[in-house]
Amino acid sequence: MLDQIKTDIDAVMHRDPAAKTRLEAALCYPGLHAIWLHRLAHKLYLKGWVLIPRLLNTFSRFLTGIDIHPGATLGPGLFIDHGMGLVIGETAELGSNVTLYQGVTLGAKSFPLDEQGNPIKGIPRHPILEDEVIVYSNATILGRITIGRGAIIGGNIWVTESVAPGMRIVQRKE
Repeated sequence: MLDQIKTDIDAVMHRDPAAKTRLEAALCYPGLHAIWLHRLAHKLYLKGWVLIPRLLNTFSRFLTGIDIHPGATLGPGLFIDHGMGLVIGETAELGSNVTLYQGVTLGAKSFPLDEQGNPIKGIPRHPILEDEVIVYSNATILGRITIGRGAIIGGNIWVTESVAPGMRIVQRKE
């Protein structure tokens, strides 16, 4: 657990020039607080607990403005910069050294329904972000798609189809 905390702080120190000390990062970065609360909630979620992980998620969202479902899988070295309004859905999977900025949504595109018209639970419906992906402010990535290793998703972009490794998706200049 301590190694994971060190890795998380390292991510801040390596990717944010405004971070001056490790203590400052640990105490003053809401992205770190959200990640740490999520890691605890996720461990409990994987053991089949429901209420306590969701309560931790609610507390984290209240504290940080960042909403990470306890079912989401976060790789090491995740860096959430600012983070307010960021949402990561239940079945999202993030690789190593992913960077996310405020307002990013990793959500579902649709909710398949059963014969009674109820959402089918437990099926993968959120994006997969491979290692070293960067997603800038207010980007929305929807559905069970893959954003390939090293891809960059620009700000204010809607993505509903997979993106190849190393690709850069940005708004067109007109």
